Amino acid sequence: MNEPGTEGVLLDQSTLHDRLDGAPDWLREHYRTFRESMLGEHDGSPFPCYFGIEVEREGELLYAACESTTDPTALLRFRDVLLEYLDTYEDHADRAPLAVFFRPPEGDPGEAHYHERLWHVLEFLHVHDPEPWPAEIPTDPDDPHWEFSFGGEPLFPTSRAPFYDERRSRFSPVGLEITFQPRAVFEGITADTEAGQQVREVIQSRMGEYDGVCPHADLGDWGMDGDREWKQYLFREDDDASPDACPLRPTRDHPKAPPELLERGAWRRIGGGRTDSVTHRAASVGDD
Repeated sequence: MNEPGTEGVLLDQSTLHDRLDGAPDWLREHYRTFRESMLGEHDGSPFPCYFGIEVEREGELLYAACESTTDPTALLRFRDVLLEYLDTYEDHADRAPLAVFFRPPEGDPGEAHYHERLWHVLEFLHVHDPEPWPAEIPTDPDDPHWEFSFGGEPLFPTSRAPFYDERRSRFSPVGLEITFQPRAVFEGITADTEAGQQVREVIQSRMGEYDGVCPHADLGDWGMDGDREWKQYLFREDDDASPDACPLRPTRDHPKAPPELLERGAWRRIGGGRTDSVTHRAASVGDD
């Protein structure tokens, strides 16, 4: 953890703070607005997720910055960061999510762009996952027990983006931001527990106050009939700009990429070049 630089490395809070002066402008602004949303208020209301407030305030969050949502070198480097995070998060804190800030695109590309880029990143991770899809997790995103998985662990990636006009809890003014939380950190506070139901009620109440609108219709709970996890990764605002079905169709086939690309550090060997195995079937998305 905490190799030199800020991009493509896993950072704890103190190291990120120490390196912000030398970081790119987009990363400094990403983190500034992220921290303000976690610790500040909107219209007098605190951020809805008090777990998010606590881990940022106490310095328990881990962070990463990725230079592109499409470049294979940047994404392989981020893949390694995510693997390192999964290896170390339990030793860092009881609840230590990973907040990932992506370099923003030029201009204002709109909602469809961010849905497309989110699922491009997740598919790239799936294709270049050195571990098989977990046996206990369904591969059908229409199954209520489906969850994006990587490195052998089910993960809950929640995203924020610039296209939200009212839903401020999901608003990131700079660009795409994904926070990864292992399913294991929700143990004891899932919807089928009394504690989990209380947490849900409190967060939804605070969400209504913070956003000024009702909680999103797709907000739900893992494993509950009728609820679908993939819809919660990046809430839709415009039906015409968001996917009707989950763009990721994971399989248990393993490996999906050549062995040399599954090794950590593979990004050093491919440089800025592209190969069929690293562009894969989602590479029709243009570069940042």
